[in-house]
Amino acid sequence: MRAINTRHGISEWKGRAVFRPALRAGMAVMALVGLILLSQGLWIHAKAMVAQVLLDRAFTRSIETGQSVKPWSWADTWPVARLEFPRIGETSIALHGASGQALAFGPGHVNRSAEAGENGTAVYAAHRDTHFAFLKDVQIGDAVRITRRDGKVFTYQVTETSVVRWDQSGIDTNAGGKNLVLATCWPFNAATPGPMRYLVKARMLE
Repeated sequence: MRAINTRHGISEWKGRAVFRPALRAGMAVMALVGLILLSQGLWIHAKAMVAQVLLDRAFTRSIETGQSVKPWSWADTWPVARLEFPRIGETSIALHGASGQALAFGPGHVNRSAEAGENGTAVYAAHRDTHFAFLKDVQIGDAVRITRRDGKVFTYQVTETSVVRWDQSGIDTNAGGKNLVLATCWPFNAATPGPMRYLVKARMLE
């Protein structure tokens, strides 16, 4: 491009000459950020999928041996239940505890909540973008089958879904009857953490 010697022409040409490299650099940075975010998202989902394969193997061994089996040597948790949703064809292996580290690999059985099949409320939590992403497809009346590590199987029926604040969930782990609550963050398509939770409630079929 040639500079035009007018009162404003030279300054405009120089401004454009400086602006264009900066624009290209900015676009390159944004593209790099996009690739990083995409790779991180793919890594999270890949890790979640691989972990479930290892957890399923460990859970099968737990049933066979009657002992807690860690999915990998350095794990500080272990599989305690298999959650199955027959109508939508989903299955997840749940871990002991609901710490951030445990939830990176699967649903977690919340400490101090009832065991599946026992009186009270059994509570399982998981991330909305991986292991409990399918909760949005669960409907009232659906069956939820839970196999414990001792091999006992219990079937629950979904009775309610709701959206609540994390500190106003109303979950009573000592409630009468044999209840189940599955919890994840809401809304499902949000990119950042928030205070709302999506709950699926169910009661055990005798």
